[in-house]
Amino acid sequence: MKKHTTIRNRSGTISFLIDHKSVVVIIGLFCVWLLLVVIGLSVGSTMINPWEVIQHLLGMGNEEHTFVIETLRLPRIVLSFLVGISLGVSGLILQGIVRNPLASPDIIGITGGAAVAAILVITFFSELSIHWIPVAAIIGAGLTSLLIYFLAWKGGVTPIRLVLIGIGVQAATGGIVTMMIVLSPSYSTSEAYIWLTGSVYGANWNNVYSMLPWVLVFVPLSLILSRKVNVQELGDEVALGLGTKVQMDRFMLLFVSVALAGSAVAFAGGIAFVGLIAPHIARKLVGRSFASLVPVSALIGGLIVVLADVVARTAFLPLDLPAGVFVSGIGAPFFIYLLYRNRHV
Repeated sequence: MKKHTTIRNRSGTISFLIDHKSVVVIIGLFCVWLLLVVIGLSVGSTMINPWEVIQHLLGMGNEEHTFVIETLRLPRIVLSFLVGISLGVSGLILQGIVRNPLASPDIIGITGGAAVAAILVITFFSELSIHWIPVAAIIGAGLTSLLIYFLAWKGGVTPIRLVLIGIGVQAATGGIVTMMIVLSPSYSTSEAYIWLTGSVYGANWNNVYSMLPWVLVFVPLSLILSRKVNVQELGDEVALGLGTKVQMDRFMLLFVSVALAGSAVAFAGGIAFVGLIAPHIARKLVGRSFASLVPVSALIGGLIVVLADVVARTAFLPLDLPAGVFVSGIGAPFFIYLLYRNRHV
C-alpha cells in the first residue's frame, strides 16, 4: 500500500513528500485544537455551557455571550495559536540548519534581541504607544540575528559557530535586559517582567490581524524550503556535493526562522521552550521528513501555547497569570531531559 504522496510543481523546483500517517496525525491534532477552543471559550470567570459555545460559533447562539466569546476569549485563543505555530516552526527550522536538537529561538539569542528592544521601549520610552513594542521586538530580533550571523562568519557560517555565538549573544542580551530593568522606573518594572515571562493578556482582533500575515507568508515558505532543510541536515560537504548553495540556503532559512520567532515574541513576549519542545514531539509522531514536520510542529506549538494560556487564566481565578509561566514549567524539565539524553553527542 502506498504510504507517501509526492507533491511537485511542473519545473520540479518545489517538491515534497506527504506521509499518509502525517495526514492522520494532522487531522487528529486539528480535532484536539477544536476541542481545546470550545473548552477555552467555556471556562473562565464567566462559565458558559460548551454546547452554547458551539451554537455561538455556528451562528446560532444568543447575544448574551457575544462580548465574552468574541471580544475577550476568542481573539486571545487565536493569537495564542498563531504564536505557538510561529515558535514551533521557527524552532524546527533552527534545529534543522544547525543540526542540533537543543536549538530554539530563545536559546540562540533571537528572543534575547527582541527582549532588549521591547524592554528598551517599555522602560525608557514609556510615553510611546504600546503598539510600538511589537515593532521594536521584530527589529531587535532581526538586528540580533544579523549580529550573530556576522560574528559567526569566517569564510562561511558553520552550525557549531552559529550555536556558540548565539548562546553567547543570548547571555549578553540577558545581562542587558537585567541592567535596563534595574535602571528603569519602578512603575514600568512589573510590565517589563510580564512581557519577559510571555503573556497574551489583553489580546484583541487587531493583534490577530497584525500577526496573521507573518504566519500566512512564512509558514508556507518554510514548507516550500523543506527540501533545502533536508539537504542541510546531511552536512555541509554532502550538501555541497549535491550542488546546493549551502550558505545562501542557510541564510534564507535563518531569515524565515527569525521572522517567525520575532513576530511571535513581538505579540506575546518571551514565551520560552515552545520552539524546543514542539519539533521533538512532532518527530516522535511523524518521523524526520521536514515537509511532514512543518504542519505537525506548527499544530503542536499552537496547542501548547493555547493550553498554557487557558490554564494560566483559569487555574488561579481571579488572577490571570502569564502563559509563559506554565510553558516554562513544562519546558525546563524537558530541556534538562534533552541535555541528559544528548550528553555524549
